[in-house]
Amino acid sequence: MTRTLEWKIRLFLSEEDGTTKAKAVLDTGTTTLTGHGTAHRSPEDLDVPEIGDDLAAGRAMHSLARQLMKTADRELEAMGAGPPAPGYGPYTAP
Repeated sequence: MTRTLEWKIRLFLSEEDGTTKAKAVLDTGTTTLTGHGTAHRSPEDLDVPEIGDDLAAGRAMHSLARQLMKTADRELEAMGAGPPAPGYGPYTAP
């Protein structure tokens, strides 16, 4: 079986008072998942918005990845695959 899919991710960033917030929204065509991330600038740090964007976006995408892995784990277990082997799930990497 050959399949081709396109999943769309939209990334929204906002910054206010040294805090950058990110929201990553994944649309698979059948499901929508949303990940969130924040970055806080220390008062003594230089104001470089791109760094906050990178951190917050990375954290939002990481949140999305954790959700996808948990969804896959549940789907595998529902098909009788059993729990993941130690070190492979559920997805808990930092």
